[in-house]
Amino acid sequence: MNKARFFYYLLFPLIAVFGNCAVGQDSFPRPKIPFNPKHYICYRTSEVLTIDGKLDEPAWKNAQWTDYFVDIEGSLKPLPRFKTRVKMLWDDRYFYFAAEMEEPHVWGVLTKRDTVIFYDNDFEIFIDPDGDTHEYYEFEMNALNTFWDLLLTKPYRDGNCAVNAWDIKGIKRAVWVNGTLNDPSDRDKGWQAEVAIPWEVLKECAHRPAPPKAGDQWRVNFSRVEWQIEIKNGKYRKKIDPRTGKPFPEDNWVWSPQGLIAMHYPEMWGFVQFSEKIAGRGKDSFRRNPDEDVKWALFQLYYAQKDYRRKYGHFAKSAKELGLKRFDLKNFVLPPKIETTSSFFEATIFSDDGSRAWSIRQDGKVWQKRFKK
Repeated sequence: MNKARFFYYLLFPLIAVFGNCAVGQDSFPRPKIPFNPKHYICYRTSEVLTIDGKLDEPAWKNAQWTDYFVDIEGSLKPLPRFKTRVKMLWDDRYFYFAAEMEEPHVWGVLTKRDTVIFYDNDFEIFIDPDGDTHEYYEFEMNALNTFWDLLLTKPYRDGNCAVNAWDIKGIKRAVWVNGTLNDPSDRDKGWQAEVAIPWEVLKECAHRPAPPKAGDQWRVNFSRVEWQIEIKNGKYRKKIDPRTGKPFPEDNWVWSPQGLIAMHYPEMWGFVQFSEKIAGRGKDSFRRNPDEDVKWALFQLYYAQKDYRRKYGHFAKSAKELGLKRFDLKNFVLPPKIETTSSFFEATIFSDDGSRAWSIRQDGKVWQKRFKK
């Protein structure tokens, strides 16, 4: 047995616990919480859903809610002021989402499609079908049912090109307000969003079956942007910070915490596992894929390489140069193989039976290779 199979490399001395990173001011931004994404079993619906925001069909009533949202930084920050939770369903045509948001004053001003919707309070969906952190989808909507849909070729941290011209053709969406919209004279209970995204669109960059197969897992996350507001002269307005003369920063509340104020770290998003069972007619268990630990180890190397290049102007050629320490990782051979040029790197961890490997490169794309025996 290869002695190295029991170890993988994590940043030293900054990492005391697997995935829990203390980051210096000049370090590449990285999650500051342990790697422990949320997960959800998405069941089928056998009935046609009316997308009206009310969520009153039996299928929605049988679907389970996610945990309530937390701050984007997770346990590092207090719980949100208002509650938010989500349900999901699917059938052969659509991936369905439903969000319930507690809100005492439901408001919105943006009415033009593909404007920056999070300048209002909003609800956001992020979908990375194959979990490689590239070619993923973002959708945002406000209480006026105005929306923004875009495709990201890769995260902003890696020189992203956001494709705003990309559209979700055939999308269905609706809002239902439990109260009155844009009326400061009363107090509301909240608003609900309902969205149906066609698989025909999602398959464009999925690189895997869409609709999915039973047991498939997609990386998904949700965000809710919430601004501090006040009522002035009978109208809503964002509260102004007297120190800056600008609105106070928005709150970011999410389903699966990121560990930093950045949604575009897809490696931290939750896992949605699809089931062929009809919602309310049996249950499946979530099956954690141990390969996710290998991928997470590669992301530790990726973060370290970003810091190394900032300091030295080029990428490290070995884990030893990066000052990485050992940690238990079963069924894979370490140290990782690292190949570099003046501007690029590719790091690979091979399975101990030689049948496959996981790789990551300088722009954060992670993928699996399989080899013929």
